[in-house]
Amino acid sequence: MARILIIDDDPFVRESLTLCLEADAYEIQSVGSLDDARSNIVDWSPDLVLLDQRLPDGRGVDFLLELHGAHPMTPIVLLTAHPSVDLAVEAMRRGAHHFLSKPVDPSALRRTVDELVAPPFDEMICVSAAMRDIERLVTRVARSPASTVLITGESGTGKNLLASMLHRASDRAEGPFMNITCSALPETLLESELFGHERGAFTDARERKLGLLERAHRGTVFLDEIGEMSPSLQAKMLRFLEDKTFRRVGGHEDVRPDVRIVAATHRDLQEACALGTFREDLFYRLAVLTIDVPPLRDRPADIEPLARAFLRWFAGEFDKRVVDIEPAAIAILKARQWPGNVRQLRNVVERAVLLSEGACLRASDFRLRARKLTPGSVMLPDEGIDLEQLEKELVRQALTRTRGNRSEAGRLLGLNRDQVRYRIQKFDLE
Repeated sequence: MARILIIDDDPFVRESLTLCLEADAYEIQSVGSLDDARSNIVDWSPDLVLLDQRLPDGRGVDFLLELHGAHPMTPIVLLTAHPSVDLAVEAMRRGAHHFLSKPVDPSALRRTVDELVAPPFDEMICVSAAMRDIERLVTRVARSPASTVLITGESGTGKNLLASMLHRASDRAEGPFMNITCSALPETLLESELFGHERGAFTDARERKLGLLERAHRGTVFLDEIGEMSPSLQAKMLRFLEDKTFRRVGGHEDVRPDVRIVAATHRDLQEACALGTFREDLFYRLAVLTIDVPPLRDRPADIEPLARAFLRWFAGEFDKRVVDIEPAAIAILKARQWPGNVRQLRNVVERAVLLSEGACLRASDFRLRARKLTPGSVMLPDEGIDLEQLEKELVRQALTRTRGNRSEAGRLLGLNRDQVRYRIQKFDLE
């Protein structure tokens, strides 16, 4: 359940906004001053803030800088009864994500809030202690003057989202964010995409082309899967990082863009250096500041909020009236190892929403491939599970899949027929 903080000195406005949003199952807190807001934000960690412009102890637009500086990943919506273009521009520059006029239209409010608190492809879900630490580290790194940042982690952990968050939390946020996957292009094309080329540099180079580094002036360039970059391009990238200049392919003039390089890889670059497939000097140049994203299996507290965020997203995408996930299904999701990490969870939820026929996703909607359990292959969620409820749901699924054949259900569960019959009676599954 997403948390929303309302900051408005008018109790009638606070009550009306609360009633509007509580109907959509958001958890609401409301305060009437900036001083109350400061302590509330620290204690409660809201997922979104609705901020009034005129408050007894200051202007909302002035509080934006303080709020955005301390919590750069928290979306802020500024509310005002006296809208103007100048105020809207000032609010956006100071960190507001959206701007609504008062009296607030309920449908516009719901639409805005839904877009900001449940965008699984644009924001990182940071619920677990590990991801809260990552969020704080991203904030510190974003504010630093470092020109290079390295993000490491398994495939599917959301390294691209962290790179985007880092850009948006930095003083380069108003500049471009350019990204490219180093493994997606052949070497010659990747070089042209990064550094650009002059007319006539090679066949089909009919005009000058500016590369990503040049087009991202005063912004950020994200190099995904940099571990796949060829040795010759590694050398050219190292020269650029050391000299801050490069030449377009076929060019003779130095180009000096002001960019931050954020690189990401799922490979162990130190091991690649030892094997000679990655330059050691480039590794140390990139790894001045490193952010290591933990796999999903090491942060089970994030699984449920991620699954619910994906549910809201895909329910809207597919126009499905699915609004919840049953506890037994959540328990099963939390017990998985998720070798494909967040990307795999997203795909599983997408398929479940597509195939669902009710308002609540059941465990049977998550068709996960069976596998043998080994020590450490299933992780107990930090908050624990209802083991009896999980056992009941697994027996019910086995009986459903085998159309009531107790012997076949027992084979799926590793039980004999009598043990299955006992559980049918115990859980009243006749």
